Amino acid sequence: MGIFSRLTDIVNSNINSILDSAEDPEKIIRMVIQEMEDTLVEVRSSAAKGIADQKDVARRLKKLAKAQSEWEKKAELAISKDRDDLAKGALIEKNKVADMAALLEEEVNQLNEALDHSEQDVIKLEGKLREARAKKATIQARHSTASAKVRVKRTLNDNRIQDAFDRFDKVDARLDRIEAEAESYDLGKGQTLTEEIAGLEANSAIEEELAALKAKAGGGKAEPVKKKAAAK
Repeated sequence: MGIFSRLTDIVNSNINSILDSAEDPEKIIRMVIQEMEDTLVEVRSSAAKGIADQKDVARRLKKLAKAQSEWEKKAELAISKDRDDLAKGALIEKNKVADMAALLEEEVNQLNEALDHSEQDVIKLEGKLREARAKKATIQARHSTASAKVRVKRTLNDNRIQDAFDRFDKVDARLDRIEAEAESYDLGKGQTLTEEIAGLEANSAIEEELAALKAKAGGGKAEPVKKKAAAK
């Protein structure tokens, strides 16, 4: 059974109230929209039939108006021929046609009134349908956002993630120990003999260059740099 049982139920419905009392708002709003769309089809179908009836009655009224005119002409012809009896009969037929036309005019008024109501119903239904579709979009967006948050929370609270990070920390600690062990082999090591001799040669070259600059500045001759006695 549908959410709504009558057109007035839809027109007077409070969609927010329906959704607030629903266990599954997303399912309910889909049912509400489907019910509204089905009802809208029915109302438009009824209106289409009413329009067709209007056209049919209009054609019949046109024929009756023509018949009244013809009976009136016949009555006039009978009077011109001094046949009052025939003229009276023609007028009686004309009045019968006029009565039928009056009934059809009343039917036309009823059809017009029904079509006016149908038009108002369609306007109200379309408004409710727009409201329901907007609610559906909002519900779907909220559901999607909430589902994404749940997935993120579930991932963050997953013990497997924390276990992986713990293993990363252990790997880092192990690498620190290996690197420290490699660096420990360089502790306490002084310069090699080759490095010491290279250093002496570099110092000697610097001292000679310095003496040359001093001699140039003083205008004198550079004194030869005394080499240090080699250690025995």
